[in-house]
Amino acid sequence: MSETTMPPARNRTAGALDRLLRRKLAVLGMAIVAIMVAAAVFAPLIAPYPPAEQLFDGLTLEGAPLPPGGAYLFGTDLLGRDLFSRLLYGARTSLVIGLVANGIALAIGTLIGVTAGFAGGWAGAVLMRLTDLMMAFPALLLAICLAAIFTPSLWIVALVIALVNWVQTARVTYTETSALVAREFIAAERTLGAGPGRILFLHILPHLLPTVIVWGTLGISTTVLLEATLSYLGVGVQPPTPSWGNIIFENQTYFQSAPWLVFIPGAAIVALALAFNLIGNALRDVLDPTQRGRG
Repeated sequence: MSETTMPPARNRTAGALDRLLRRKLAVLGMAIVAIMVAAAVFAPLIAPYPPAEQLFDGLTLEGAPLPPGGAYLFGTDLLGRDLFSRLLYGARTSLVIGLVANGIALAIGTLIGVTAGFAGGWAGAVLMRLTDLMMAFPALLLAICLAAIFTPSLWIVALVIALVNWVQTARVTYTETSALVAREFIAAERTLGAGPGRILFLHILPHLLPTVIVWGTLGISTTVLLEATLSYLGVGVQPPTPSWGNIIFENQTYFQSAPWLVFIPGAAIVALALAFNLIGNALRDVLDPTQRGRG
C-alpha cells in the first residue's frame, strides 16, 4: 500500500479500538458501564426482592431502616424496601433516560448544526440565533419548567432533557461544518459538478462522525446527572418507579441516622457519570488526530 492510499475502514476501526483499549482509564470506564448495563438488563434475575415490596421484616422494631448486611446487602429504606433491588431497577431508569434523551438531543443538535453550517446565509443565522437563545437559559431551570408543565413520566423526562441538551451539539457541529464547507476539497467537488446531497453525505457527515460519537458519549453523563437532579427535586421520574435521584429524595430525612440510603445511590450516579466521561475523553483523544500521542 502506498503512502497516499488510505487504509481500509476496517483497519482504521481496529486501530482506533486498539488505541482505546491501551488507555487504562477508558477500560475502567467501559468496565463500569458494562457492569451497570448488566445489572440493569438482568435486574429481575439479580434482585432478591421486588423493588416496590415493603418487606415484613424490613424495618427495626422502632420503625427505622435496616443497615447493610445480612439478608439485605445494602440495607432497607424508610418503607422497608430492599435498597439493593431498588438500585438495580433504578439503573434501568437512568440508562434508558440517558440513552434515549441523549440520542434525541444528539439527533436534534446534529441536524440543526449541520443544516446551519451547510446552508449558511439567513437560514444558518436564524438557526444559530435560536441555539444562542436556548443557551441563554440555564438548562436545569428550563428543564424544571418543562417538567412542571407536563405530567412527569419516564418518557416525558427523557424528552424534556433532550429539549435542553441539544444546543452544545448544535454549536459544535455548526462550527465544524462551516469549516469543512470552506475547505478546498469541497470547492473541488462542487467544481466537478457534485450536488449538495453527495457533498453532505460523502464528505461532511463522515468528517463529523468522530465529533458526534465523542459528544454522544460525553452527553450521556450529563443526561444521567440531569435526570437524577430532576428526580431528586420531585419533577423527574415519579415513585413508585425507582430512580437513583428519587431514592435519594425519598430517604434524605435519614441522612444522619441512615447515611447509606443517600451515599450508595449517590455513589452509583457519580460512578456512571464518571465512567462515560472517561470513555468520552479517551474517544476524543483516539479519534482526534491532533490529540494522538498525548495520552
